[in-house]
Amino acid sequence: MEHALSPATLSELRRRRLYPAVSVLTPTHRRGQDTAQDPVRLRNVVTEAKKQLEADPAVTRERRASVAQELDRALAEVDLAHTEDGLVIFAAPGEHQVWSLARSVPERVVLSDTFLTRNLVSAQAAERPFWVLSVSADHVTLWSGGVDRVIEDHSGGFPLSRSRENFDAERQERIGDMPSTFRDEGTRHFLRDADTAMAGVLRDEPRPLYITGEHAALSLLDEIGTVTKDAVHVQHGGLAHGSAEAVWRAVRPRHDAEARRDTASVARVLESARGHRAFAAGVDEVWRSAREGRVRLLAVEENYRVTVRDDGDHLVPADSGDFDAREDIVDEIVEQCLDKGAQVRFVPDGALGEAHGIAGVLRF
Repeated sequence: MEHALSPATLSELRRRRLYPAVSVLTPTHRRGQDTAQDPVRLRNVVTEAKKQLEADPAVTRERRASVAQELDRALAEVDLAHTEDGLVIFAAPGEHQVWSLARSVPERVVLSDTFLTRNLVSAQAAERPFWVLSVSADHVTLWSGGVDRVIEDHSGGFPLSRSRENFDAERQERIGDMPSTFRDEGTRHFLRDADTAMAGVLRDEPRPLYITGEHAALSLLDEIGTVTKDAVHVQHGGLAHGSAEAVWRAVRPRHDAEARRDTASVARVLESARGHRAFAAGVDEVWRSAREGRVRLLAVEENYRVTVRDDGDHLVPADSGDFDAREDIVDEIVEQCLDKGAQVRFVPDGALGEAHGIAGVLRF
């Protein structure tokens, strides 16, 4: 199952396909919660997708069979023991993908000539993704981080390793002189290459960057680095060869502190915007501003969800399942804002007070 949504992957998902491109969404539960209903719910929503394929006269028999086969393959790949809060299946003739999201999604089936991406985009923004680079004198590992985990990432050619001909880690351990290792010209060249590779990753996918390593390694990166010297440094050795769990434990305190600072900064910007009449609050007002491309900064409470329908002039409250109800309007707003160059920040529940879960700073 997929977790990380890169700009290149999003662009590929959004390209037009031969009809039908089927998007199947269902909420799921994490391990330890009430997961008994997930298998039944998942099978039912996939069955509904097949029914819609059968009933659609625009779908040829050949494409219907191909997409149904891809849905079955996707269903077989789902590991419900490791799902999060939402599951998305994309299927089209000859292809399928399964995405696990750390944000709930409404249950729905959509047949179109593109996949429905707004829930993925919103979940990615809510994850507040970041990079972790774990360095040692002979090995550098890249990790992709989110709200509650890191996973190893192979972007930019990572992990990078030095050959035994150029580095004898066992000898260095016997000598017990790690600082001298990082004065070695070979080590300097190796870490400079790692910095260059990381610069390429950040160009393709900008995120906050954390670096873990021994004090000597971090000092050397301060000296020779370009992008790495401006990263958040976490002095903790052994993680270049470590587990994802160990890296997350080391980085989490600094990441949580950065998140608190970011929330406080967002609150100050919103308050200033209110004073300058460049402020929008509530789903209806923010939705209209987002459609006009006026939102410069969007703030959303982490678990804010609302079901609405469009009455022609405004969004009005609606019940789930009502005709024309829009259960993922918040995700739609997030995607619109990101597409038009706005910053999006998710903040703790209750942080926006009278803004009722969602607020924006306007450009004009």
